[in-house]
Amino acid sequence: MSGKEFQTYFPHSGRIDEANTSTEIDEKTIAELEEIVARYPQPRSAVLPMLHLVQSVDGRVSPRGLEVIAELAGITPAQVSGVATFYTMYRKHPAGKHHIGICVTALCAVMGGDILYDKVSEHLGVGDGETTADGSFSLERIECNAACDFAPVMMVNWEFLDNMTPEKATQILDDLAVGRPVKPNRGATLTSFKENERVLAGFNDGRADEGVSAGEPSLLGLSIAKERGWAAPKPGAAPKEEAPEAKEGSGK
Repeated sequence: MSGKEFQTYFPHSGRIDEANTSTEIDEKTIAELEEIVARYPQPRSAVLPMLHLVQSVDGRVSPRGLEVIAELAGITPAQVSGVATFYTMYRKHPAGKHHIGICVTALCAVMGGDILYDKVSEHLGVGDGETTADGSFSLERIECNAACDFAPVMMVNWEFLDNMTPEKATQILDDLAVGRPVKPNRGATLTSFKENERVLAGFNDGRADEGVSAGEPSLLGLSIAKERGWAAPKPGAAPKEEAPEAKEGSGK
């Protein structure tokens, strides 16, 4: 070993900030956490959506949130912390009103994702895992948003913004900063990080059908199938057997 330490792209994804004990969790929040638990046959199965609900209230996974979830799930706070620190969607420090994620995996990077990240970071004045001083924005590098057909992709509060450029990104950030509505290419008009976290916890905001659900690149295969009259076989139908091709030199 040369003595050099491996540098991770996720320096802020480790421990929960135990020093920050502030919380907005109240009796209503606890009742809703209990409602989530009631959806599952095993209480511990509710940990993931409960973490999202805690984030919808505290803007992060708070120490108080860990304690309440552990009690309701019948496990230890350390076990809940292990889940929260494994998944990068759970914030260990307060997220901004709007959480920005820039995909920097291979395809997005080739299509301009790295340049996009650098421009957004410069525009906001924060780096990976950081939040602006006024609490308006937080920024995160994301490894694959599973939207390669729309690369490069930027996410705001987990909503997709497709085929992004530095110019479009900075305009979107400026619009959000002054409260102007921003409508993504797919999905509903942007709300806030906390509001989206509540939806991820399983509380419907009535906006699931707002906006386009799938873009043209994602539907290309379906369009070609319709043009050529292709269809999936009917349930129970035996597949047609094709005659085997004659092998070269077999004389058949």
